[in-house]
Amino acid sequence: MKWESFTIETKAAAEDILSATLADLGIEGVEIRDHVPLTREEAHGMFIDTGEDAGKSLMPDMPPDDRAQVIFYLDPEKDDIPAILQRVQASLEELKLTADIGSAAITESETEDKDWINNWKKYWHTFAIGKLIIKPTWEDVPGEAAGRPVLSMDPGTAFGTGAHETTRMVIRELEQAVHGGEQVLDVGCGSGILSLTALLFGADHAVGTDLDPNARTAFLENAAVNHFSKDRFDIVLGDIVSDKAAADAVGYNRYDIVCANILHDVLIPMSAVIDHHMKEGGLLFTSGIIAAKEADVRNALEANPRLKVLETYHDGEWVSITAKKV
Repeated sequence: MKWESFTIETKAAAEDILSATLADLGIEGVEIRDHVPLTREEAHGMFIDTGEDAGKSLMPDMPPDDRAQVIFYLDPEKDDIPAILQRVQASLEELKLTADIGSAAITESETEDKDWINNWKKYWHTFAIGKLIIKPTWEDVPGEAAGRPVLSMDPGTAFGTGAHETTRMVIRELEQAVHGGEQVLDVGCGSGILSLTALLFGADHAVGTDLDPNARTAFLENAAVNHFSKDRFDIVLGDIVSDKAAADAVGYNRYDIVCANILHDVLIPMSAVIDHHMKEGGLLFTSGIIAAKEADVRNALEANPRLKVLETYHDGEWVSITAKKV
């Protein structure tokens, strides 16, 4: 079988924005090519042997270059390629209004079938976020991680392995906020990584919501791999903003912590009603916000008189905003 390959010419700083945009359009199998060297600090966080030349790049001979390519693959037998490309092009034009994504020119080529799952194993390795260790199932826990909480996560069809900036920011917030016994709501749970991280840190119970049935499958698989019993979590398929049945299933005035690592156009309407599900004094961790949309999300949160914005965090082009129910 052959795949149709589409390459977007962009800049290294825009890789994550484009990847998130493609994911929002339902496009999987995204590949990134750039000339950005991995630093020693980044390598240390991934438990890669850095040798004796501390402080140097892992690719010292590579000249500085901000060019990058974001490549995505479509199946000509299953995908409506013209319609998908039209949506991609429209999204790129919209992004150009708020971010420097380079030319964003798209070129097409054909490629042979790839062993996607095994190819991931070349690049997906154990890494750390704060005290948390995230590792693929095929790797052992490194010796330097002894005594730290460990979460096994493999790349899959549902977004969320912990490597992305938006996820990292929420995990750091959970590390500080979870003290034991909390009820956690994970809106747009994807792979379940934030729910499972909260449980690993000591939360009592987590509820994940998502629109994609694949998220339920991924969540259950990841929970099983990490030996969480089914009484520790629930999964609700549906939109808690527009679907009363989903909102009712999630429950009201119930949660100590709400995580919402989703796009700004979902966070904004959610901000008006999410307090209904939170306990008094409950914390809301929002993420998945492109820097250009920070003010819009903050304004939506501040428009809800039951929410008080506490802090804002930045990681690259991404933003996380923490609020509290008052």
